[in-house]
Amino acid sequence: MCGIMGYIGEENAKDIVISGLEDLEYRGYDSAGIAIVNNESINIRKSVGSPSELRKLTGNEFGNIAIGHTRWATHGAATAENAHPHTSESGLFTIVHNGIIENFAELKAVLESDGIIFRSDTDTEVIAHLLEKNYNGDLKGTVSQVLKMLVGSYALAILCRDYSDTVICAKLSSPLFVGTAEEGSFIASDVSAIAEKSHRLYRLNDNEIGLVKKGELKVFDLDGCRIRKNEIKLKAFDKNDGKCGYEHFMLKEIHEQPTAIRNTLKEIITENNQVFFKNFHLSSKAIDELNNIIFVACGSAFHVGFVGSYLCERILHKTSSACVASEFRYKKPHLDGNTLAVIISQSGETADTLAALRIAKMQGAKTVSIVNVENSTIAQESDNVIMTRAGKEIAVATTKAYSAQLAVVYSLIFYLAQKNKSITKSQSEEFIRELKSIPEIEEKILSQSTGFYKYSEQIIQAKYICFIGRSFDYCTAMEASLKLKEISYIPCEVYPAGELKHGTISLVDKNSLIFALCCCEEIKAKTQSNINEVISRGADVICVSHDGEISVPYTDDIFCPMLEIIPLQLIAYYTAKKKNCEIDKPRNLAKSVTVE
Repeated sequence: MCGIMGYIGEENAKDIVISGLEDLEYRGYDSAGIAIVNNESINIRKSVGSPSELRKLTGNEFGNIAIGHTRWATHGAATAENAHPHTSESGLFTIVHNGIIENFAELKAVLESDGIIFRSDTDTEVIAHLLEKNYNGDLKGTVSQVLKMLVGSYALAILCRDYSDTVICAKLSSPLFVGTAEEGSFIASDVSAIAEKSHRLYRLNDNEIGLVKKGELKVFDLDGCRIRKNEIKLKAFDKNDGKCGYEHFMLKEIHEQPTAIRNTLKEIITENNQVFFKNFHLSSKAIDELNNIIFVACGSAFHVGFVGSYLCERILHKTSSACVASEFRYKKPHLDGNTLAVIISQSGETADTLAALRIAKMQGAKTVSIVNVENSTIAQESDNVIMTRAGKEIAVATTKAYSAQLAVVYSLIFYLAQKNKSITKSQSEEFIRELKSIPEIEEKILSQSTGFYKYSEQIIQAKYICFIGRSFDYCTAMEASLKLKEISYIPCEVYPAGELKHGTISLVDKNSLIFALCCCEEIKAKTQSNINEVISRGADVICVSHDGEISVPYTDDIFCPMLEIIPLQLIAYYTAKKKNCEIDKPRNLAKSVTVE
């Protein structure tokens, strides 16, 4: 959540920082702000909404140093007063912050007892006042002292009026990167915002403080000891090349799913249809001894993991489950060296998922992470990393990253199953051939994409909407329901089809619309019985099957989630469009969830 951008150098910092904030807008767009250093003064401008509003507010202002912020609100409403940057009482310190300070209430109470008056409802303002209160002329020492008082997570960029040639930054459990070039230095929450501008890129680690000057970075631990940093080596930089004629990024990314899958599989499938993972450290013996595979993720990535858990039981013949990352620690999970924890996160920075990874490692479990960002924290801390090659996803509601994650999960389970002889080499090769054919089948579905617009009016008119399915169909129903909710704001539910008669069917009447997913042939007859039950109560039913109202080409049951989600993504998109919703930036959401 929230995006931080900073610059110090020879160019106009205002333009660089605002452009960077626009690149980081997917991290939050409730409000935005910028602090521009001009000689010895620091000018602050804030706005509610998109960072682009800052261009109007800053006009022709010039400065060689600036820090900025685009906000996803946690503490305090989305107002100009709560927008970052925040300042200390005299204006000595100015800061931007991504994260949550869990003990801010106690710290605020102490500061208020000292007579300090707060101008916002944020937890961030506490940090600014603590910096001024503890300042003794030693900038690095003061920052270190204050950071030791904080409980929670933070990525910080800090200006001090006494150090007009320096931006100081620090992080704990929130991402922060620094790039340097001859003409200046850059600070950002996401490496993609600064990769093209920088000659050298560095990742700040937890409990590190960076002193950033023009073309220079010095890093220290909280005790003041110098740390030598290694550069980040990027294989490729995913540049946002615009909408390419599509009305919205989401529609463009729906159509990019075949390419995302092909690019992902290209790195992990050999020419003779064998799965190969680079730097994979699970021996055949370790795989054979696994007795539990748990998938941990949030949101759409959790739905990918849910597919994985079904697939593990069926193909790998191992006990498997999927757990929402935010609940993982509260289950007090019992893991050991024979457990494989599969961690799924598009950004690789999801706070709850990262916490789950650390718990799994602490308990001795083997870990594999599936991420789309090479230098992310989850990628750095996992025993094994498998990259998705979805490219940069701009729309907040994921589509192509979801499909790329599915492709990796299938490949991983086929690999494990062949290694432990749950399937033969020829069976694995057949599965892989069918997986490689999925993009072409998706393209056939996408070629009819405008035909799904007709369902939007039916959805808008319904009083009650529910998605149902069994087995792999149920996995897809979960993701389809989420897509409709997050971009059209229409409440809808999702249930295993067999659960309807255990209470939920009481909601079904003539004003109900039921999306019934029944592409899995082996249980299609049972789902059809549930369809008949809701029809007899007066509900309208839209059936997604190989021969239904929404027809999906035939494939093996296990691959149904990769195909049947495509028309349901498009239906959600067209419904949101008909309602004039902000499709690429749904209200209250952010792309990268880096707070718990």
